[in-house]
Amino acid sequence: MAISRIAIGAPGEASHPDAIRAAFGEFFSMLIFVFAGEGSGMAYSKLTDNGSATPSGLIAASLSHAFALFVAVSVGANISGGHVNPAVTFGAFLGGNITLLRAILYWIAQLLGSVVACLLLKFATGGLETAAFSLSSGVSIWNALVFEIVMTFGLVYTVYATAVDPKKGNVGIVAPIAIGLIVGANILAGGAFDGASMNPAVSFGPAVVSWSWTHHWVYWAGPMIGAAIAALVYDNLFIGDGAHEPLPHNDF
Repeated sequence: MAISRIAIGAPGEASHPDAIRAAFGEFFSMLIFVFAGEGSGMAYSKLTDNGSATPSGLIAASLSHAFALFVAVSVGANISGGHVNPAVTFGAFLGGNITLLRAILYWIAQLLGSVVACLLLKFATGGLETAAFSLSSGVSIWNALVFEIVMTFGLVYTVYATAVDPKKGNVGIVAPIAIGLIVGANILAGGAFDGASMNPAVSFGPAVVSWSWTHHWVYWAGPMIGAAIAALVYDNLFIGDGAHEPLPHNDF
């Protein structure tokens, strides 16, 4: 069972230079990702004079997030593992691939990276709103919760299959591409309903800067539940105790 491998971490780990460097890696990867992803939405709003959402706008959002995440994961892979998502970090923790202390460092860095990116966007655009995630008309909180659970399950399952599994072989080379593609595809599926966050930090930054917290809990609960299910399913069904090789932090 993956849960038997959960580790708290050594007392001095949080202040270890490697852990600090990894946290900075997560901070900058998240800043890059949110600046491009949220920025593309703000650019769309400016070009359309805050017009209503369109299919072309959804495709643009999907592509911008897929490309930006591909880059963010790639540049962070050799430093922190390129999680760029508190839910991914949570899934890695449940699988025994990262300690709790290092995970907490990652979460703080990821949230700060998102907030800083949104503050920079607000300044750079002359005060345009960094719109928080919200539910579309006719979408209930339970609809959105299921969307976020299933979409994040797909994301973290992909992370495990391409980046965590010790048997991944050469598949690991395409991990950032696969991770970016599944996020882009999920935005096409769920973006029109609840914005398709799949990432608590991506939702947190705009919420802080715009100070809009309506239904915000959905964008934490859904991704964390989906990540936990994906981590436990993949680890127990396809890795198992015998095949498990805890990965060093510089690999994931």
